[in-house]
Amino acid sequence: MARLHALSAAILLLPAATCMNMALSNTRNNHGLIGYGINMYKPNCAFSCRAAISSCTLNCSTMMEMEGMDMTMDDMMMETSAECYASDDAFLQTMAYCLSQKCEGVQKWELEKYWEDNIPGTNAVQPSPKWTYQESLDRVSSAPNETVIGGDSLNQTMLVSEDDWLANWNAQDSFEEAEGKHEKYGIIVIVTCFALPMALSFLRFIPFPNTLVTQFNAWVIDPPLWGTKQKQPLAGGLGLMPTRGQALFIGYIISINVVLSSVGYRSSQPNAWNPDSVRNEIITLVANRVGVLSFANLPLLILYSSRNNILFWVTDWSHSTFLLLHRWVAGIATIQAILHSIIYLLLRVEAHTHAEESKLPYWIWGIVGTLSMSLVLPSSVLSIRHRAYELFLAWHVALSTLTIVGCYYHILFRFAHQWGYETWIWAAMAVWGFDRVLRMFRMAKNGLRSAVVTKVDDDYVRVDVAGVAATGHAYLYFPTLTWRVWENHPFSVASTATPHSAQSRTKSLKDEESGSSEKDEIKTSTAVASSNSSTHGPAKLGLTFFLRRQGGLTQQLVSRASLPVFVESSYGTHVDTSHFPHLVCIVGGIGITTVLPYLRSHPGSSKLYWGVRSAGIVHVVDEELLKNVDKEVFVGGRMNIQAVLQEEAAYAGEGGVTVLVSGPGGMADEARIVVSEIGRQGTVNMRLVDEAFSW
Repeated sequence: MARLHALSAAILLLPAATCMNMALSNTRNNHGLIGYGINMYKPNCAFSCRAAISSCTLNCSTMMEMEGMDMTMDDMMMETSAECYASDDAFLQTMAYCLSQKCEGVQKWELEKYWEDNIPGTNAVQPSPKWTYQESLDRVSSAPNETVIGGDSLNQTMLVSEDDWLANWNAQDSFEEAEGKHEKYGIIVIVTCFALPMALSFLRFIPFPNTLVTQFNAWVIDPPLWGTKQKQPLAGGLGLMPTRGQALFIGYIISINVVLSSVGYRSSQPNAWNPDSVRNEIITLVANRVGVLSFANLPLLILYSSRNNILFWVTDWSHSTFLLLHRWVAGIATIQAILHSIIYLLLRVEAHTHAEESKLPYWIWGIVGTLSMSLVLPSSVLSIRHRAYELFLAWHVALSTLTIVGCYYHILFRFAHQWGYETWIWAAMAVWGFDRVLRMFRMAKNGLRSAVVTKVDDDYVRVDVAGVAATGHAYLYFPTLTWRVWENHPFSVASTATPHSAQSRTKSLKDEESGSSEKDEIKTSTAVASSNSSTHGPAKLGLTFFLRRQGGLTQQLVSRASLPVFVESSYGTHVDTSHFPHLVCIVGGIGITTVLPYLRSHPGSSKLYWGVRSAGIVHVVDEELLKNVDKEVFVGGRMNIQAVLQEEAAYAGEGGVTVLVSGPGGMADEARIVVSEIGRQGTVNMRLVDEAFSW
């Protein structure tokens, strides 16, 4: 009985002793994933022989030193070194005989390789057995007739207990099978969530009938999943409602993670690791499954949030869509990490080992990783991002970094580099590093430039950067504006040619009377926008940006006439609007900078409807960038988007119309609803291109 108590204590404390020494051990490193370059227990027959007698005391075993523990002689625990395993006659002959009986179908060279690699242990550097497998077997003169039980003394050649061998074989076989499935399912998640956006996006190259495409978009893709808001925040500012198309892919991401977290489990009893407890066996596998899937989602969520997202280059999906997917994948990965942690906490509490294991480095770093992920979610709600973006961003980056570090050290201290779990973390780091390196290259390509700042009016600021070419949008860094030298913001490129003098003339416009009708506003503002009494000097290569003053960086810019700037460019994709001959641009305020390239490049007819708060920006943009553009400008008024689009749909007729919207959330949502309604009616082919900014 005393020996049984001592053995039980040793089994309970073995993980603790192993993990405490893990950081200093020279455990053999493997590369890849389990089932994909890494084998755990092959051949399992041989590993099971060794596992069945690994707790036996050999003649060369020594007393284990346990600080702070008083033991009687009967309670003493013994430990066996690699040198002892490699040289003990009884152990080598018992192992050789067991392999000859249990591994009849295994090639001799495989057994010899196993023998050389694993008889002393699994360290990277360890002694070789003093005899080969065949030499050890040849020294067994007669079949042994006594059976050794795990924990007994092994001082002669003996038979391995059939029960012990089978329990270890079941445990190792089912565990390796399950771990291989974990990795396979992780690969399925990351590959399909990477490949599906490309496959779905490539459908745009198939010449489906325009009527079918319009109907499909109007019913399945464009409308909000629920209600009429998509760019406007939900109640409480918790987030944004996805479109039906976005919701379909989000549904896939959720479904594939739920399904792959729930299938493919198998119990194998008797089981040495979970004796007589199918429950513990299965929930341990579940904990490991969700842990691996959480790791597999990390590279994916970083990819979706990256500026240099490979999927941008091969799909027509917007940055706003990928940011939305990033948040959903982050939520799924966090839930999986929490489940992994809760299940193992439950198991350790039930086994009465929590007090010891909770002090170990791997456990502490696991808490750090899970807690960091859990704190990211509530601190990323839309209301916080909108009101304190820079604070959110710094906090987000700090917690995300801590998550990756915590996950990496959780694996390092628990398994070192034996089983390849850290491969998922390396993949996440690689995606992050790829994005950051390309950011630096894009910025270094343009070098340090000088930005000329011009106040347009109380609402808008103009920034001109000479000597730089870019398209789409660029991220601007103003290193001397604040102490936060890393701070940067995206701005759409309004023009790729700056005037000889960047000082832009602004005109005063008498404010519209508060009681004027919408019709009056249209006529007055159109007349102002069409005036062109002044021009700039000869154009030169450079970039022009228009910024709306909203506090923070844009407010500080007004106090500077010029300052150094780094331009990280170019970003964004130019959506093909040539499917239909007529282009209608619904624009609000500073959104005009986004649609200018479309107005210039569209091969057919185009019409601009532009609503602005004040007329200053209208003068500047119109006299330089909107010449010969058919437009209606609404200063201080609200356009009737439904009437505008119905009129344009009637004008386009059978040819069809592309509606491009760029402006505030309310404007974008209204245009989305109207386009969907017209499309469902089936009277005219219509396509929506949403370039509105989304938080």
